[in-house]
Amino acid sequence: MAKIRFYFDKEGDTLDITIGAPKKAISEELEDDIIAHRDAKTKKIVGFTILGFTKRFKNTKEPNEIDLPLKLRIDPILSA
Repeated sequence: MAKIRFYFDKEGDTLDITIGAPKKAISEELEDDIIAHRDAKTKKIVGFTILGFTKRFKNTKEPNEIDLPLKLRIDPILSA
């Protein structure tokens, strides 16, 4: 099973998700502000970028799902 790495850029409000070791990739927008990254050779998905991550989920009280070629569940962000 491949490692999945998450990197959140708070200033840019961007979540990057990398599946397996970093690879050269081709990017394609799946929907507004959601980008899939595909291996340049095999075309398999190697990661995703979600722009405006906290804005997308901050006003929800229920878990939120995004339909991607793999399903990613995002639980609500709780304020202190």
